[in-house]
Amino acid sequence: MRVMQYREFGGIDALGLEEEPAPNPAAGEVLIKVTAVGLNFFDTLILRDKYQFTPPLPFSPGGEIAGVVEALGEGVAEFEVGQRVMAFIGGNGCREQVVTTAKRVIPIPDGVDDNVAAGVSITYGTAIHGLKDRANLQPGESVAVLGAAGGAGLAAVEISKLMGARVIAVASSDDKIALAMRHGADEGIDYTKDELKTTLKRRTAPHGLDVLYDCVGGDSAEPGLRALGWRGRYLVIGFASGEIPRIPLNLVLLKGCDVLGVFWTSFADREPEAHRANTMQVLDWCKEGKLVPHIHGAYPLAETPEALKLIVGRKANGKVIVRPQE
Repeated sequence: MRVMQYREFGGIDALGLEEEPAPNPAAGEVLIKVTAVGLNFFDTLILRDKYQFTPPLPFSPGGEIAGVVEALGEGVAEFEVGQRVMAFIGGNGCREQVVTTAKRVIPIPDGVDDNVAAGVSITYGTAIHGLKDRANLQPGESVAVLGAAGGAGLAAVEISKLMGARVIAVASSDDKIALAMRHGADEGIDYTKDELKTTLKRRTAPHGLDVLYDCVGGDSAEPGLRALGWRGRYLVIGFASGEIPRIPLNLVLLKGCDVLGVFWTSFADREPEAHRANTMQVLDWCKEGKLVPHIHGAYPLAETPEALKLIVGRKANGKVIVRPQE
């Protein structure tokens, strides 16, 4: 089978297309013919050994997949050969076939496209976990999403709106704000033109912002925190800017606010039933047309490096998908 992988932590340039023997499922495992792989910002970090864990080499990008069951290991009775499924596998997704444990596999409902299914596990899973499980978002509350036009940001915009929030998209251009508003944002702020703290405070006066969903970090973090109202919640999602901010803790004290880490990958491993329930809710919303995830583009396996460069350059609006069978 064809595999897009790297043998050293040399960034995107270290990726190469190789051939490997097809895998076989052991007991409790499922062999999946991979039709679509969702790429994420953390893939670019792992390529440089800058993420929370160091994978064994060689390794492939792609932590979430969709495809068709090709074979079942001993003891797996809940799936059938030929069934369409999705899975969060953490990595090694950019290959024609994948073996993973059955507990990670979730059926894809009829009416949900493979590209969509491959792109919802992480971004939408993170959004629903952060907003529902961590922030306890309530209808009528305000949510500001930093990096609102990226894959993670758009997911947060859509989930926030489905949960009944007033959504403020924060991005770096009018085009990106317009995209976020097409996906449910009520209004937007271009932080390159408007001072973030002042504008957010004015837009959410007199109470202040309820929830800050921060995919970006860097220079936007502290102004966003300063705009929070009493008992506001700051959701720490990631650091797409490349800079981990240092937060003055006196602000947390004075606002009586919460700074909440949203480490979705650990949540999915530690609380698999809650993760499965969240994923099924997201898939149901997709099936019903209440969620329409934006796919920036789908690329053949050989073009995985070019697809990842879109994410590094922050040029991807929505989800970037790799198609290993093409």
